[in-house]
Amino acid sequence: MAIPAEPYAFELRPDAVALLIIDMQRDFLEPGGFGAMLGNDVGQLRRTIAPNQALLAAWRAAGLPVIHTREGHRPDLSDLPPAKKARGNGPTTIGDAGPMGRILVRGEPGHDIIPELYPLPGEPVIDKPGKGAFFATDLHAILHNRGISQLVVTGVTTEVCVNTTVREANDRGFDCLVVADCCGSYFPEFHEMGLRMIKAQGGIFGWVAPSGAVIAAIEPKTQYKGAA
Repeated sequence: MAIPAEPYAFELRPDAVALLIIDMQRDFLEPGGFGAMLGNDVGQLRRTIAPNQALLAAWRAAGLPVIHTREGHRPDLSDLPPAKKARGNGPTTIGDAGPMGRILVRGEPGHDIIPELYPLPGEPVIDKPGKGAFFATDLHAILHNRGISQLVVTGVTTEVCVNTTVREANDRGFDCLVVADCCGSYFPEFHEMGLRMIKAQGGIFGWVAPSGAVIAAIEPKTQYKGAA
């Protein structure tokens, strides 16, 4: 099925596609979390919740596979590079106590996915220590074992974890459609540039489309029945 997209239509194959929702975590999207502690306006990310809910509901109704990711680290921080912990030069860093538990530590409340988009049983959750969802995870193995070659990608943030994951996927031979209104950044200009980089040069990393176009393609078409 063809989805209107930029730079040209994306041919979605229901038998080979998965929805990949990246890092819709409490520490990034909720007031008082890690993102807010860094001085960011979490409202810029929260605008993506409603479009993601609509897309996720349609995707589940169509019986298509969903995969979620979370960025975070082991409680002993053995997978946290010193350079990542120190970056930002702030008084509170990853692993320290925050309003929702230790910041970006697996098992802590802030590390978990927001209730509005919480995974259902059977939907894999990829815990990743880096920005890209393929680095040091079993995502590639899961996709390979399920015969998936296309990814419809949403989540946060557009210029960091979404862009990094799409680039990793591109290098591994996956076709990626990024859903523009289901992605977000604390910086609107970074969101716009992140999308432009993906679709530039004839789709150097993938395609970009609005959620409405994706939903329209996967929802069952109802035929109008006139009066007898």
